[in-house]
Order: sequence, then structure tokens, then C-alpha cells
Amino acid sequence: MRRQRHDRQLRPDAEPDRHQGDQQSGHARAGGHIGHGRLGNQQQLQYHGQNETDRGKGREHSGPARQHLLGAVPHRSDSDRHPGLPAARDRASAIKPHAVPSRSPRATPSPPLASPGREAQIAAIVTQDPVIPDIEWRISPGQTPYDQALTEMEARAAAVAAGEARELVWLLEHPPVYTAGTSADPVELVDPRFPVFQTGRGGKYTYHGPGQRTGYLILDLNKRGRDVRHFVHSLEDWLIAALARLGVHAFQAEGRVGIWTRDGGPEAKIGAIGVRVRRWVTLHGFAINIAPDLSHFGGIVPCGLPEFPVTSLFALNGVKSLETFDEALAFTFPAFLNNLHPVRQNEA
Repeated sequence: MRRQRHDRQLRPDAEPDRHQGDQQSGHARAGGHIGHGRLGNQQQLQYHGQNETDRGKGREHSGPARQHLLGAVPHRSDSDRHPGLPAARDRASAIKPHAVPSRSPRATPSPPLASPGREAQIAAIVTQDPVIPDIEWRISPGQTPYDQALTEMEARAAAVAAGEARELVWLLEHPPVYTAGTSADPVELVDPRFPVFQTGRGGKYTYHGPGQRTGYLILDLNKRGRDVRHFVHSLEDWLIAALARLGVHAFQAEGRVGIWTRDGGPEAKIGAIGVRVRRWVTLHGFAINIAPDLSHFGGIVPCGLPEFPVTSLFALNGVKSLETFDEALAFTFPAFLNNLHPVRQNEA
């Protein structure tokens, strides 16, 4: 049975907007974004054409990421405009990582696989399932600059939409950056100690950095069902299943996109999700905290939710290997694909 969670908040437009660029090419471009944060009355999922607009904020995002100069971040009095949000001077100390005592994992993680290369190992796991189509898995070594990754992701998505490239699951790690989604509020950028990038994904501010597994999914929903809500729910299920293999009980939270857990304390966020859809091809994806420096989240209000701390796989059960999590992702990937809606005959 399909879940109907968030349907009222995430109701798409009846038809995608048509713009001049789309009419010239003969195609109506479908676009939209869903991101981490709280789902309120504002419509969070929208379909647009060539320019993708955050209607609630009145801003347009027509290109790849733009980097802010740190001195150019506008300042607003959050005590006047956000009476429920602590003042910035108090919030920096209020936003703290989730301190969880070390304990034995609830389940024994699978041991890391041996050589050869990591990509070949992951591909071997994924292709064991006969239903897996020809999807490339890429694991980038080291730290990939954020702007470089966005440029490559945009180009690959365009190639997938044109039928010129395979779909892609791209696992990587970034140097420390803050990224702002289409509904980010500058007042939630408390201490811009790292470069800040505006992106086209949904959601608010989040942090990327070493020790965090970021995954970009470039999948063609023309093949897998044009249902963005269901795609995001299935993505959450996939990450929850991967964490379960490593002994972490994670879950979805009503009204809050992302991956959550609780272990001897309040609900804490272990993973963020931010998705953009263009011409029914997905961009961006997820970020799971494996063993990052959680203090770096103190420079922002993570996902616009000051009352919830962040945590990591290492804080929960001592696992700090990105490779171990990659294998858990690979083992649970077939179920994720199977959970997506197949294309019906009248959609083809």
C-alpha cells in the first residue's frame, strides 16, 4: 500500500509550467525539489520549467551553485522575524551534536570486502541481483570540491535525460562546506566558517565534510515512475535499511524529511535528504553522518530545526568506515529500486 504521508504539503502542480526554452525544444521540462527540514503549510514540491523557482521565497535558481562571499550574507534580526527561534548569539551554543555514550552495536556489521578496487567490489554486490539494470556506481577517492561535483552532476543529469548516458549512483566526500537549499533562511547561517554554496535542491542549510558519506542519485523517473514523493520515501527506506545492517535503528519522522534515530536521548538526525528533479531525472540525494566532526554543524541551524541535535554512526556504535556503509548501501539497493513505481503503459 502506498503511503500518503505529506500528500497535502507536497501536492504538485497540475501541469509543469512551460517556458520559451522548453517550447523551442519541443519538450515540457518537469522540475521540482524536496529537501530536509520541516514540512509545513508551504508547498515543498513544485514542478517548473527551465528556471526552478522557490515560490515561497520569490527566488529563482536558473543555474548551478553560486558561492557566497562571507561578507555578503544578509543579516536579519531573528528576534523580530522568528520569535520562536533563539537569538543568533544564543543559538551557536544551543545547537550541539548529540552526545551518545559508546556501546556495542545491536548487530554485527558485515566485514569490509577485500581487494580489488572499491567500485568493482560494490558493482559485484549490486549486480548479484538480476533485476538491477545497467546503473553505474562511482566511488570518488579523497575529497571532491563541491562546485566540481555540482558541475559534473548537472552534466550527467542532462546526458541521462537525453538518453546519452547511464544512470548513476555517485558516492563521494566533500571538504567542509555549508550548502543552502531553495528554502534556506540566511538567519539560520549562524557562523559561516566554511564556504557557503547556494544549490537548486530542496531544503535549508546543511553541512558536508570529511567523514560524511554523500550520495548523488541521477536516476530517470521516466523509467521508474513519475512520483517524486514516492521516490523520496523510498530513498529514506533505503538509507534506513542500510543503517539497520550496521546495527542502527533509524526511522522517518512525521513532517520532517530525513533520517532520524534515538539512542538514550532525544530524536537526533543522522542523515539529510535534498532532491531536485529536472525533466524527470533526479539530482542531489543524501548525506549520512558516518564519523564527521559534529561541531561543524554548529555554524548553521541544521535543516532549520534548532530543537533537534545531530549524531553519527560512529557516535552510535563506533563504526567510522565509509566503505562499510557503502557495502550496506549496495546490499540494500535492489530493494530500493524494486520499491519504485514501474512505468505504466499509458505513461511510456
